[in-house]
Amino acid sequence: MVRIGIVGGGQLAKMMAQEARKLGFEVAVLDPQEKCPACGLADYKITASFMDGDKIRELAEISDVLTYDIEHVNVKVLKELEEEGYPVYPSPRILEVIQDKLVQMEVMRKARIPVPKFVRADREELKEKAREFGFPLVQKTRKGGYDGKGVMVIKTEEELDKLLPADSMLQEFVNIEKEIAVMVARDQYGNVEVYPVVEMVFNEANILDFLVVPARIPEDKAEEAQEIAMRVVKALDGVGIFGIEMFLDKDGRILLNEIAPRPHNSGHYTIEACMTSQFEQHVRAITGLPLGSSELLVPAVMFNLLGEGYGKPKVVGLKEALSYPGVYVHVYGKPVVRPLRKMGHVTVVNKDLEKALEIAHKVKGIIKVVGNGS
Repeated sequence: MVRIGIVGGGQLAKMMAQEARKLGFEVAVLDPQEKCPACGLADYKITASFMDGDKIRELAEISDVLTYDIEHVNVKVLKELEEEGYPVYPSPRILEVIQDKLVQMEVMRKARIPVPKFVRADREELKEKAREFGFPLVQKTRKGGYDGKGVMVIKTEEELDKLLPADSMLQEFVNIEKEIAVMVARDQYGNVEVYPVVEMVFNEANILDFLVVPARIPEDKAEEAQEIAMRVVKALDGVGIFGIEMFLDKDGRILLNEIAPRPHNSGHYTIEACMTSQFEQHVRAITGLPLGSSELLVPAVMFNLLGEGYGKPKVVGLKEALSYPGVYVHVYGKPVVRPLRKMGHVTVVNKDLEKALEIAHKVKGIIKVVGNGS
């Protein structure tokens, strides 16, 4: 029996494990939390830091293939394991590129992927580089940023004091028409399945607020976005599922924003709306199985359930939310609520996209995950 080892035990690992178990595979996870979302589905659990090389090696030794649900892990050890012959997908070489936003953009530019204008800006020269680059601009710290963290928009010279004190990449401020994303699956033999283009709307904290699929953009632009996404994954020689986030600007340009070498928030809709979910697709790719169809079966809207307050989670409004047709609720099982923490998501499917949007906006005002304050 194949055993999949996952570095990380969060919601992505949980949904990955659900698909692995359906195919008869065993699952082992490594996560610092004693009660992580994937724990209940794992055959083996190692409680350890994502940086604990010895424990990652222990996970590899009890698994047939290694993968991960988070980028901020011990890449050095994963590279050593790969060199020793342990199957690790996607390759930790890709992870090394992705972890550094500057390197990520440099690699993509070299591969002739359309990217926004950018420059390197080390911590001690941030203000000088920003003045040279011109305003407005976007600062992205090279490492550690996610869900809007490590990003700062600087519109004028008077705002230079807002710069984050870290080695960074300065990027052009793109005049965005829509933020879009495409999931791409690629197997060990180079076969590719590309998913539909989705459009994303972000909240003030720069966390995905809701997602619409298919994206309401011209068909030629959708095809262009899919082609770029496939080229990105091919340039990385990636194996597994990849989330490719892009900008469609007001001049009609499509520019790469960021790459996620794992299942991604923008692909959650695939569970209910597509022939093969992003999670099953990832399991298939890393275990040598044929890829499934990425066909969209029905339009969908997805939104995140973000935590409100602190403490033990309580889901409010579940019964009323599920009274609407086509509503699917996923609660991740995280033991503690924090404000804006991703506690779950809701997908609404309907043959009429506008009807799906209408229901999603109603349900979004009904269902909440709140902390009990303790």
